[in-house]
Amino acid sequence: MAISLQPLADRVVVKPIEREEITKGGIVLPDTVKEKPQEGKVLAVGPGRLTEDGKRMAMDVKVGDVVLYVKYGGTEIKIDGEELMILSENDILAKKASKK
Repeated sequence: MAISLQPLADRVVVKPIEREEITKGGIVLPDTVKEKPQEGKVLAVGPGRLTEDGKRMAMDVKVGDVVLYVKYGGTEIKIDGEELMILSENDILAKKASKK
């Protein structure tokens, strides 16, 4: 998915990955009971934040990474019907290792 949104500084645009709506026991969970997703795929990455001496810090994540982020961090936005999150790199807790 290509988006026409370029995050600034150390911001990252993430598409949340929804969890399974059915429990292992076969119970269907309604939207009111489901937890907020904390995992998502990175769609766009900013250039990195500036240090006090004006140098650009490289980002630790890249487009395509699957990341885990803080539960109530970031800003939720909707673009072309897609729900996305804009997070600071500080709100990202980990990224999943790529399978080789």
